[in-house]
Amino acid sequence: MPAEPRPFVTEASWLERLPKIELHLHLEGAIPLDALWELVIKYGGDPDVPSLATLADRFAYRDFPHFIQTWHWKNRFLREYEDFAFIARRVGEDLAAQGVRYAEVFFSPPDFERYGLEPQGLAERIRSGLDGVAGIRVALVADLVRDTGPEQADRTLEKVSEVRDCGIVGIGLGGSEHEYPAALFKDVFAKARRLGFRTTAHAGEAAGAGSVRAAAIELEADRIGHATRAVEDPGLVDVLASRGTPLELCPISNVRTGVIPSLDAHPVRSYFDRGMLVSVNTDDPKMFGNSLADEYAALLHHHGFTRLEIRDLLDRTIRSAWLESDERDDLRRELMADPGWRAA
Repeated sequence: MPAEPRPFVTEASWLERLPKIELHLHLEGAIPLDALWELVIKYGGDPDVPSLATLADRFAYRDFPHFIQTWHWKNRFLREYEDFAFIARRVGEDLAAQGVRYAEVFFSPPDFERYGLEPQGLAERIRSGLDGVAGIRVALVADLVRDTGPEQADRTLEKVSEVRDCGIVGIGLGGSEHEYPAALFKDVFAKARRLGFRTTAHAGEAAGAGSVRAAAIELEADRIGHATRAVEDPGLVDVLASRGTPLELCPISNVRTGVIPSLDAHPVRSYFDRGMLVSVNTDDPKMFGNSLADEYAALLHHHGFTRLEIRDLLDRTIRSAWLESDERDDLRRELMADPGWRAA
């Protein structure tokens, strides 16, 4: 579907200067386009994408299934371990340049087993790429990818657990939630908790409120990604609010994939006003053409957020992060002392 225009705001420079945190960001969806173009050329190009200038046109979507198809098309150009060291460094540099100080980043091992790439090697190369980037700290979240089924998810979890010292703090469950419901992965999530991983699941993006309920109740996920359609069930929103379940919201992503018709239709304002632990994130920013500054601009101009509410949102994001309490306190002090807030 056509992209909404990039939000224009007089606060743009202020938003870009602010210190930021990402909690729902996919490494493979955050590759700067010039870096992705290098990989396209490396693997022989694509006749439908004859130049770097036309690459962005490939990232427009009719609906969510079309987005998933495009995701798999892009992944054809990630075939060697060193490709992941390369993209990790480029993504890390891009985030740092935007003022992102801390990020929890998904990577998707099952998508690359067809190239003989194992989760252990991917994690090691991603970490090596990230370690060379100054100004940002990045933790990793291994996406078990629901489309491969629970047995494969369990095998991926076992392999990921061998390299948790690469900074893997949790596991996630992305992919086609409308085809692979959360209940299938209940045992895998229980096992992940026993292994000491935090857990998150995409829900309420390609399926309705029932999917969010299953992620919260059956999977007992520590956080829920998107949760956009939870608003269809007020009783469920009550449950999420009373439990203090953190929600990783991705408004512009939801517009780009057709989950919601417009930014005005996103429930972020109602969730925020309930006092829920919400964060706002970019999801797959180079596939959607967004940044965190754009996300904040959308909150200001489509949902009436004030600058002080943006500061409150950042605090809720810090509270949602998978950090030890002392690390969280240190991060809060660092970010809240930033001179950018003096204009708030």
